[in-house]
Amino acid sequence: MLKNILVALDGSEIAERVIEILDELVLSQESKVILCHVFPPPESEKELPADRPQPESLTLTYFQIEKQLQSYQKKFSFDSELELVTGDPADEIIRIANIYQADLIIIGSRGLTGIKRIVQGSVSSQVVEEANCSVLVVKSN
Repeated sequence: MLKNILVALDGSEIAERVIEILDELVLSQESKVILCHVFPPPESEKELPADRPQPESLTLTYFQIEKQLQSYQKKFSFDSELELVTGDPADEIIRIANIYQADLIIIGSRGLTGIKRIVQGSVSSQVVEEANCSVLVVKSN
């Protein structure tokens, strides 16, 4: 039985497909889904102080993503939580999966190939390699 499922969403078009796949799974009432979004760290290496106002675009994006994830939550018939964090996407997805003792991670694949895959890296590939649980990689249609 799948008790804890981490669903990693990145705000791209593939997110809707990931939610469709989640809806197709047969989950028990005891299942919990954790919807996760990882914001990449700021471009500069300099950390933003917590006691200072954050850039408006970052704050706006945070609330947009939170609102989108909450709209998915409203459709669920099972327990769910939100995790919005900042850091390296693959590392944070794995960290959160470990915290929740996830039985499954569902993640989308942007289908990067060639130079783009080398330069930008593949979050889904890294998660598959390093996760302590099964990973379902959802590809676009």
